[in-house]
Amino acid sequence: IASIMSRVRDLKNKYKNEDNVTDELNYTKISADTTDNSGTVNQIMMTTNNPEDWLSFLLRVEKKSIPQMDVTLLNRLIGRYSQAVTALPAEKHSQDESYARILVRFAELKALQDPEEARDQFHLARLNCKKFAFVHVAFAQFELSQGNMKKCKQLLQKAVDCCAVPLEMLETALKNFHSQKKQLLSDEEK
Repeated sequence: IASIMSRVRDLKNKYKNEDNVTDELNYTKISADTTDNSGTVNQIMMTTNNPEDWLSFLLRVEKKSIPQMDVTLLNRLIGRYSQAVTALPAEKHSQDESYARILVRFAELKALQDPEEARDQFHLARLNCKKFAFVHVAFAQFELSQGNMKKCKQLLQKAVDCCAVPLEMLETALKNFHSQKKQLLSDEEK
């Protein structure tokens, strides 16, 4: 057991020390398998298993191409986001912004394939991470893109009522909604 624990500590230290290396080099060192990234996933799950490491890994994978134009990448990402959501218990991470970002991005990716499943994922994100305004805005944006104006406004109002932060983000989204803009938040406002 002492030998195993020593190896785990060594892996943790190696993983943390690699943060100083460029993303590309870091990615290559962590996983020799560049197609499915199982080495990286296993390392995250065996060592830290925290939302920050999962999010960092998922965003690196997403940089490889544009999910909207690459079905293979989209399917791989959805699988990896699903794995992250499963590996991270909501009870433990619901107050973590990286966890909330994982839930939201997973729902956004699902929206490219199946709007009903995406709606369920957005609902799950909102249920588990109420305090983050961006979670509510992302769900409202999804409903707006589906043509559900009433539901969009209702989601934004409920976010204000439950005191999600930052309040300014919600106020801006509501203002843009009332101005009938297609985007509740511009890139600058995000």
